[in-house]
This record gives sequence, structure tokens and C-alpha cells, in this order.
Amino acid sequence: MARILVLYYSSYGHIAQMADAVAEGVREAGHDCDVLRVAETAPAEVAEAAGFRVDHSHELIGGVDDLETYDGIVVGAPTRFGRMPSQMASFWDQAGGLWFRGALIGKVGAAFTSTAAQHGGQETTLFSILTNLLHMGCTIVGLDYGFTEQNGVDVVRGGSPYGATTIANNDGSRLPSEIDLNGARYLGRRVAATAAKLTA
Repeated sequence: MARILVLYYSSYGHIAQMADAVAEGVREAGHDCDVLRVAETAPAEVAEAAGFRVDHSHELIGGVDDLETYDGIVVGAPTRFGRMPSQMASFWDQAGGLWFRGALIGKVGAAFTSTAAQHGGQETTLFSILTNLLHMGCTIVGLDYGFTEQNGVDVVRGGSPYGATTIANNDGSRLPSEIDLNGARYLGRRVAATAAKLTA
């Protein structure tokens, strides 16, 4: 049985909801999954003025060394100007010791994100996450086209071959659709299945 971590940062709740869906997919596939979040690093007055919401249903990760105990790591973060936000980047910036020891080599990695608009930088944000995982030696799993719901233009759809996504609208009013959540679940199942094969 593979052990998967869904590690996320969320400002307004969209990524927290997607994280739960990824975890559902992992568990549907019959594997263990923890959902943890990285700490908020924005000053309290900035977070309050921007209306950030902390999802206290998920515990904070203890530190980068906790990553070693998992067979797969699925990282989720919203987009900040086409890249991952500083909160998640700061966490990975502390992982030099893991890189030096090769502690994450051979583990499975994947990513998910959200943007305000359809062309708000989802793919570049996914790559900013995947770049870290690749440097750590992870085997990357994307949202392959076995997830057929990411195709079509009849409705607003999240999803990219590089990871699961959702679109929040400029005011955050659009919550992840069932299509978006299904993409996250599919990604969770694929990560779990791949990790189980690699650790067999």
C-alpha cells in the first residue's frame, strides 16, 4: 500500500477543496493519504485585508523532513503572477538537505493549481511546482488524457496534462466544479497507482 501526501497552500479555499478531492482519489484507489498545509507567511494584516481564509481542518506540515516518509507527494498551490506563491516556494526553499541526500529520488510527484482566469498562468504555475519535484528526483505524474472531462469548450473546464486545475474568477466566486474535482480525484488515483508500482 502506497502512502501519499497532499501538500497545499490555499488563500481562499479553492486549493483546499481540490486537495480533499485528490485525497479522495488516492483513498478510492485503496491507498493511505494525508492532507497537510504549509504555513501562512503573509503578515496578518495583509492576509486579513485580502480576505484570506485558513482551512483549519488540515494540520500544518511539521517541516520538509516529513516528506521523506511518503511514497508520493502531490503539491497544490494557487497562482501568483504565473508561478507558485511565496508561501509554498518558501517551504521548498528549505529542502536543500533533502536534495543533497537524494531523499526524494524515486518518489512520485504531481501538481494542481487554480487561477482567476482561464489564461491566468495555470500551466506555468504547474511547471513552477513540477520543477521543484523534478530537481528532487521525483517521477512526475500528470493529468493524462485518460481524464477525458478536461476536453471540450462547452463549459469552463479546469485541467491540463501537467496537473489538475480549477478557475476561481477574479473575485473568487467560482468554486471548483464537479469536472475540476473529478480531475483532482483522477490525479490522486494515478499518483497512488504509480507509487504503488514503483514501491512494489
